[in-house]
Amino acid sequence: MLVYRDALHRHQATLNRLNVFPVPDGDTGTNMLLTLEAVCRELAEHPGGNGAGGAPGSIADVCGAIAHGSLMGARGNSGVILCQVLRGISTTFTPLAAAGGPDFALALESGSRAARQAVLRPTEGTILTVAALAAGAAAAAVDTHADLVGVLDAARDAGVEALWSTPSLLPVLAEAGVVDAGGAGLVLFYDALCNVADGRPMPDELELPDEVARLVAVGPPPTVAAAPIAHSRAEGPSPRYEVMYFLSAKDELVPAFKDVWAGLGDSIVVVGGDGLWNCHIHTDDVGAAIEAALDAGRPREIRVTDLAEQVEEERWVRQAVASRPVVPPPSPDEVPLTAVVAVGNGEGIRRIFYSLGAKHLVAGGQSMNPSTRDILEVIESTPAQQVVVLPNNSNIIPVARQAAEIATKAVFVVPTRGVQEGFAALLEYDPSSSGEDNARLMEEAAHRVVAGEVTRAVRATSCAVGQVAVGDFIGLSRAGIESVGKGLADATIGLLAVLLGPGHEIVTLVQGEGSTAADTRRVTEWIRAVHPEITVELHHGGQPLYPYLVSIE
Repeated sequence: MLVYRDALHRHQATLNRLNVFPVPDGDTGTNMLLTLEAVCRELAEHPGGNGAGGAPGSIADVCGAIAHGSLMGARGNSGVILCQVLRGISTTFTPLAAAGGPDFALALESGSRAARQAVLRPTEGTILTVAALAAGAAAAAVDTHADLVGVLDAARDAGVEALWSTPSLLPVLAEAGVVDAGGAGLVLFYDALCNVADGRPMPDELELPDEVARLVAVGPPPTVAAAPIAHSRAEGPSPRYEVMYFLSAKDELVPAFKDVWAGLGDSIVVVGGDGLWNCHIHTDDVGAAIEAALDAGRPREIRVTDLAEQVEEERWVRQAVASRPVVPPPSPDEVPLTAVVAVGNGEGIRRIFYSLGAKHLVAGGQSMNPSTRDILEVIESTPAQQVVVLPNNSNIIPVARQAAEIATKAVFVVPTRGVQEGFAALLEYDPSSSGEDNARLMEEAAHRVVAGEVTRAVRATSCAVGQVAVGDFIGLSRAGIESVGKGLADATIGLLAVLLGPGHEIVTLVQGEGSTAADTRRVTEWIRAVHPEITVELHHGGQPLYPYLVSIE
């Protein structure tokens, strides 16, 4: 496992660049690596494991640690499928004292079968195909009386051949000119097995077709933010969100749960057993995907990811976590009755939250959603006995509520859907008032805000305001697309023209990555010319993907 983990770490960026399903979200290598890191931690902490340099335990002990670690640490579709491959292999080896070629062939077949059974609608041309053909080649090698190394060689060679064939089985791969990222990550597993069994070195580069290797060597094309454009499944675009959580439920209730999910999305993987399940789906209906769990049992550690925005926000969140300033704890006489925990993305936005009184911040946003554990840890770290949480994103609201339910102190979630609402809510924050009173007034303030944002379209589409081409700037309100423009300033002015109305007094523009001084000047001059009664406030947020966030009060 350590050899495989290190290989995934070394090739993580290449695997991310290969990923194109369902959109260029760039996370396959990351998710597989995080899954293996969880396995290695479990091996290190397990009494019988040898991950920390201790004596090896029995095969049963090691297999148990691999199975549990992969289940609890699986991330994303690729990580969950890899988890099931490892769990299937572990099941085969658990009763054995030693393993040879035939045992490995059976284990690879068990892993392939377990992975395929976990996916509600298996798709060929993916990691499932690579696993199946590698297992089949291993079994055929056993029939020719090959030894252990021969069996593993056969599995590895067949895995590479299957990987190279994935574009012929999955049109989206052929269109993008790549092979399946998850399958490429699984081939590294076979390389690791050969390394351990025969001492051969791990590959310096992934074994890819020449044209694919050239493509990923230069990196992905410039990222364009996906707009939350409504679409029907019949029109073809893939679901927008990835939802994952652990589900504590009786095994007999899980088939009915899967049936409900079957109507909500695709890329459905449900793995586990004995009352604990790791669940993954791509869907447009986040709420329904979470509510389905309540009929079967209790969900926890809910994670929601906007697939179209993951690359840029993952970069920001990792930078933000690494550079997070250390805030000294307040002295006892400074401890407020109620503290505020806010989620934000962008160093400027974090500074604004801090200046408005939110001293406890969670790095995260539309794609890199914080987990229940992330929010809970910040809640529990606050010295106040009452806490108000500002999720500042509709995807994070259910996670914040989950954290509130299991916190040891009184927690009130104000369902802010964006940082604009979070800013407005904090204007009503009173540290000396109760959490309940603060939450009520802050929610009322958030509802008074008219919020909008400007981003770029990742797909061509049509809407009420006209045709949208890839790369166009679009202005969005809570109701949908309000403006389209080739230039950033044009789309922003079009959005404001729709949103501004009688009684509005203040427009706040939060400038993010992609905005320029020239664009900002054009927008502010338009406001002063058309709405001279309105005050304009400018803030530098530094948020990715959205050059402008708009707040109107």
